[in-house]
Amino acid sequence: MRKAWKKLGNWQVYIPCRGKAYRHQALQIRPMPIYENDRNLLLKSMSERPVIDAFDFASNAGMLRGKIVISALERLQAYLTENSGELQYEIAGALNSDGKPILRISAEGLIKLRCQRCLGELVHVLELRTDLLLAGNEKELSSLDEDESVDCILGEPNLDVLALVEDEIILSLPISPRHDENECSIDRPLSMNTAEQKPLFAALTALKKLH
Repeated sequence: MRKAWKKLGNWQVYIPCRGKAYRHQALQIRPMPIYENDRNLLLKSMSERPVIDAFDFASNAGMLRGKIVISALERLQAYLTENSGELQYEIAGALNSDGKPILRISAEGLIKLRCQRCLGELVHVLELRTDLLLAGNEKELSSLDEDESVDCILGEPNLDVLALVEDEIILSLPISPRHDENECSIDRPLSMNTAEQKPLFAALTALKKLH
């Protein structure tokens, strides 16, 4: 099967080409006015977002990749100290070794979290790679959820790609982010010059006299 990048409106999407009979059923794309180059999308707003039919996208080996500014990921903001920069993402459809439809999601970039030890800024290297098994209905989803070795989602016909990517980014974050040893600000010795030390010692002397 020949595969190529296709332009759907202002979207650049990697999908199989099946000749004239193929109707691009795997993708339902909303137009967007901004894209960087032939294969990358720069999403500056969560209102500018691709939507896919999950099962068709997986069975037809669809692929969508691009960039999104971190400030557009609204739910992620609660975990950040600062929201400048961009993240690269990719979502690809495939069948696993059992012939079941899956979505392969990846995202990478730098995000700034808060260290839970010193409360300072911590630069986190995001390198997300995950496979999500698609469930056809709520009953199947509930059954698959019992297997802790499998990550699964409901295969919706109008799946919001960026909401899904944001979900996976949040789930991948460390529960209690901390700097490496000796990198926290509380591990760094405080240096005081003589002028700063005198008022401190005077205050301690006065405190002793009260007792």
